[in-house]
Amino acid sequence: MMNEHAVGIDVSKKKLDICVASGDKIKTKVLRNTPAGHAELDDWLKQRGLPLTTPIVLEGTGPYSEAVAIVLADANWAVSVVNPARITGFAQSELSRNKTDKVDAKLIARFAQRAKLELWEPPSIAVRELRALVDRLQALMDMRQQELNRLEALGQGTPSSVQNMVKEHVDWLNVQIKRLQSDIDDHIDGNPELKHDADLMQSIPGIGRRASAQFLAYIGDVRRFKSAKALAAFVGVTPRQKQSGTSVKGRTVISRAGHRAARKSLYMPGLVAKRYNPVIVAMSKRLEQKGMRPKAIVGASMRRLVHMIYGVIKSGTPFQADIPLAGLEVQEGI
Repeated sequence: MMNEHAVGIDVSKKKLDICVASGDKIKTKVLRNTPAGHAELDDWLKQRGLPLTTPIVLEGTGPYSEAVAIVLADANWAVSVVNPARITGFAQSELSRNKTDKVDAKLIARFAQRAKLELWEPPSIAVRELRALVDRLQALMDMRQQELNRLEALGQGTPSSVQNMVKEHVDWLNVQIKRLQSDIDDHIDGNPELKHDADLMQSIPGIGRRASAQFLAYIGDVRRFKSAKALAAFVGVTPRQKQSGTSVKGRTVISRAGHRAARKSLYMPGLVAKRYNPVIVAMSKRLEQKGMRPKAIVGASMRRLVHMIYGVIKSGTPFQADIPLAGLEVQEGI
């Protein structure tokens, strides 16, 4: 056991299930997943006399976990936000059969006692604002697509006044989307660090303004990762092989055990890079000749883009196809 004291938190939309483990003894509590609940959690942990170095572990579940993680990190607690796949693997090793929020909190606390953890760094204020803007833009674009689909369906039937209502809503959404895109550009331009990293990313063929804004919003400063491979694992574009002996030889696929939103932001850039990024074009042709499926080649393209992003930002050098970038591990395939 590496840590005598540890805290595991199972996060859901409305509540936090907390487990404090001290040796073999545990103490549990349930709080609301609200700003008031986060403040109460901080007070409760301090009342228990836990040192600030006590590891507090949460699964990375997007906005539901990040809000409480930020509060705890700002209060100087030793917070670690881990990939849910690590907790799943630990549960399997423990032969855990039950799954409830309370059981999961206890499991995470035991994991925190034994695992080697890295401290989580909360995103800067500028990155938090960028993420809020990017999330809002995506919500409006999803809403517009829903309305366009509805408009197409209405066009198949008898003309109705509802069609004009939907058209007006689409027009309003177009204006709001254009305004929000401008706000995102202004926000990045007004923050030198974001502007610097965005410019480096956009030097890579296949990465445009929207993709760079999304990636920076979800990942923040990529320099916090020790290697391009670590960044690729966090995003969830590393290879997952299935092979055992001579009889089991499954296809190699991307793991998808990572940040879903960041991975999604790279899908279209991956498609574009297959056609216009000279390094990825050459790689794609080699993989195609080896018989790799088109969808798998897109995954390989996304992974190579992650390595390139890490390379240009880590080195501070814009993309050049004929210059190897620092920290860029070369491995073809998914």
